[in-house]
Amino acid sequence: MVLAQLGGSISRALQQMSNATIIDEKVLNECLNEITRALLQSDVQFKLVRDMQTNIKKIVNLDDLAAGHNKRRIIQQAVFNELCNILDPGKPSFTPKKGKASVVMFVGLQGSGKTTTCTKYAFYHQKKGWKPALVCADTFRAGAFDQLKQNATKAKIPFYGSYMESDPVKIAVEGVERFRKENCDLIIVDTSGRHKQEAALFEEMRQVSEATKPDLVIFVMDSSIGQAAFDQAQAFKQSVAVGAVIITKMDGHAKGGGALSAVAATKSPVIFIGTGEHMDEFEVFDVKPFVSRLLGMGDLSGFMDKIHEVVPMDQQPELLQMLSDGHFTLRIMYEQFQNILKMGPIGQVFSMLPGFSSELMPKGREKESQAKIKRYMTMMDSMTNKELDSSDPKLMNESRMMRIARGSGRQVREVMEMMEEYKRLAKIWSKMKGLKIPKKGEMSALSRNMNANHMSKILPPQMLKQIGGMGGLQSLMKQMGSSKDMMGMFGGGDK
Repeated sequence: MVLAQLGGSISRALQQMSNATIIDEKVLNECLNEITRALLQSDVQFKLVRDMQTNIKKIVNLDDLAAGHNKRRIIQQAVFNELCNILDPGKPSFTPKKGKASVVMFVGLQGSGKTTTCTKYAFYHQKKGWKPALVCADTFRAGAFDQLKQNATKAKIPFYGSYMESDPVKIAVEGVERFRKENCDLIIVDTSGRHKQEAALFEEMRQVSEATKPDLVIFVMDSSIGQAAFDQAQAFKQSVAVGAVIITKMDGHAKGGGALSAVAATKSPVIFIGTGEHMDEFEVFDVKPFVSRLLGMGDLSGFMDKIHEVVPMDQQPELLQMLSDGHFTLRIMYEQFQNILKMGPIGQVFSMLPGFSSELMPKGREKESQAKIKRYMTMMDSMTNKELDSSDPKLMNESRMMRIARGSGRQVREVMEMMEEYKRLAKIWSKMKGLKIPKKGEMSALSRNMNANHMSKILPPQMLKQIGGMGGLQSLMKQMGSSKDMMGMFGGGDK
């Protein structure tokens, strides 16, 4: 993932500081120099880095801190807050309202993925109940209208454009008028790609903006742009009122620091990030969980949302009961594999867990892991109900394995490999035995009065040990934000 290298470098710098016996000025300076180096290597603008270092030093004044303060925690929190401040200008962007026609204009450099992002933005809002429409005002690039038409048809979104008309202002005005009459409440105008050296194209962009009077101008930026990001983003901001930023190609291996600079230059919040080329690989951007995942601190509330999205509500108590019993069969493994695949890219899901960083699951390995899960599921499709529902690995003798291999078109060696994976997961699952699940009536009362003491009684001892005992549990609950979120982990809370 883009910025994964930066996140890893900052995490290592903080870890080295944590390992120091005494936190003094020298240790703090070494840590900040390491972070500064990481940010500069990732193409973040020098002025931003210098300001960040100055701010952290102001916050963490070691001489003024009383002896009882946790200096490590204060420094970590200061780094976290400064990274959040770079990405969050502190003012929210315009939010379209259902039933009221809003015009959104997309601008950006050539090749940043504007046309694809327009469709993703429309598709996202269509799923949420809006009635979007697309207008292609890009007359500069050959094939722009064809691309938009193809994407819009695939997503079943109405579109407007012209092969004959060469005036983008005229097309934009006609398209917006037409879709206003058709009662579309989100009209998206795609414009030509341009850069700050092209004065004529910038003038054209201003004219389109004046003619359509957009409620929101979104600057689409490629995460791999590098040091030039700040100047380019600033040029767009000076020409049109950029109100939000969408960063694309976040699934690549670029350094990505330019993305941080662009936010600072436009003083506009990032509202979405593109994490792949498919229509649904588009995420709402939330600053704190993003920085948290970047630093390997996880995003547990995001992880729980994913679980609630993919595991139907009626299945959650059943799953929790099986966890409590420590009973694990091949059928349960199959169902959990299905849920993992529904959650999205494995690396993305792993990065939400504390202690994991995106670096742990390199891009190639992620695809390999997903392919392996699908291969295991194909083998399990060739099993009988007795085999799927048994928790005894001894049942799987050689003749059964040969039959499964033939039925799934795989080799016996691969079936044996799958059984080894089953045994490994069964061992982990058995550690969850003893998970105490409150009765239905107790759920809401418990979720209101939940504290770390209550929580430690519900969790199995092995899990509590892995979290880091009572201290680890308290900081985990603080990070989750509320006890209601914490109860969500156990299928509880008010539905």
